[in-house]
Amino acid sequence: MVGSIGNSVAALKALGTKMDVTAKNIANANSDGYKKSRAILKEDPNGGVGAHVETIDTPGPSIVSVENGQKSERELSNVDLTEEMTEMILTQHSYTANLKSIETEDEMLGAALDIVG
Repeated sequence: MVGSIGNSVAALKALGTKMDVTAKNIANANSDGYKKSRAILKEDPNGGVGAHVETIDTPGPSIVSVENGQKSERELSNVDLTEEMTEMILTQHSYTANLKSIETEDEMLGAALDIVG
């Protein structure tokens, strides 16, 4: 039983990293040239969950402007806010589910101790 608590705690840490990455993407959505990141959840060697962060290097939309006869082009961020908000909602629900499993296991351990003790 205690091992599953460790797995749930590892998942909470990984989901926290994923939420941090999503928050950073949202905060930089209007920064010119910003490249979004993704936290990929993977199984670690101990059977828990870990997060691997990678940068998504796709180009953002470009804006061409002409000032005083000079043409200039700038690249905007490649962050899609609808995608980020969806990721945030999914991560939040996963986090809540892992917290609930820890709470349930804590209640089960308490009940087992009451029976034994």
